[in-house]
Amino acid sequence: MNTVFIAGHARLPSGMAAQNLYETLTITAEIDKKYGVIVTASCTLATQHGQDFVHHLLRGYSLQDGIDNPVEAIRTHYLGKAGNALISALKDLYKQYETNNATRKITV
Repeated sequence: MNTVFIAGHARLPSGMAAQNLYETLTITAEIDKKYGVIVTASCTLATQHGQDFVHHLLRGYSLQDGIDNPVEAIRTHYLGKAGNALISALKDLYKQYETNNATRKITV
């Protein structure tokens, strides 16, 4: 298998539909081992439309290039209440990716 699965978590703001289901927002991503590219992404937003939007927004970014570009994509294109939680969860996911690379050096 040429991919890894990583998750990032963040607290949801109060008053959101997803908060009735979850206290935290989770972003999961399947990431190509060699290039660090997000192959697919998922999140625990309440609607399928929101989940699909986040998937399409994050797909194709390489975590080897850092986190600034996908964070800016969320800031620019996601205007819902969960924007800061999505960014925090993405940063947590990136931290997990970096920790994994530093300790085990992901190889194909």
